[in-house]
Amino acid sequence: MSKNSVEGSKEDLSKMTEDDLLRWNKEELVKRLKKVENEKMNLMVEHSNLMKDVNRRLQVHLHEIRGLKEVNQKLQDDNQELRELCCFLDDDRQKGKKLSREWQRFGRHTAGVMWKEVGMYQQKLKELEAKQESLLRENVELKEIVLMLDEERNGAGSRSSIDSQASLTNLNGGSGTRDVGDGSSTSSAGSPSAVMVGKNIIGFGIHI
Repeated sequence: MSKNSVEGSKEDLSKMTEDDLLRWNKEELVKRLKKVENEKMNLMVEHSNLMKDVNRRLQVHLHEIRGLKEVNQKLQDDNQELRELCCFLDDDRQKGKKLSREWQRFGRHTAGVMWKEVGMYQQKLKELEAKQESLLRENVELKEIVLMLDEERNGAGSRSSIDSQASLTNLNGGSGTRDVGDGSSTSSAGSPSAVMVGKNIIGFGIHI
């Protein structure tokens, strides 16, 4: 309002000519001058208030700038730490990739060795199975031989008892025939059956 009034008074004074000003009396001029002085004082007060407000805002902005600088410095420090961490993680990643490739090579090599060993073990297993089958056949043959020898031994025992009876007959007496109680007769000189029994006993002894 004061600014508008001052501008209005200036316009009035500027529009007025010297003749108009000379026609004014002293009281009117003093009144006009006091009014202009009051308006100037009001303007100076308002200007000072505006300057104070501007200074206050500048202080606020300075505090904000200082805070932003601190935040910026903190962000730069964090950025540097993150860069260092990224470099560290990248080194670990490179080491991990290298270790992974080495493990892959080791795994392929180990797999190849294992396949070779498995093939060897399978071949040995086949050979052992063949040997086992051969041993089974040999065991079956040995069982048959043992059964046959057992049968021959049992038969040789019965024949040896008959031969012993014939030898007792010869010792008891005589060169003639003697009835052994079963309706048959045996000769004193030794029958062909006794000779066969002796041969079987000899053969059985050789097998044993």
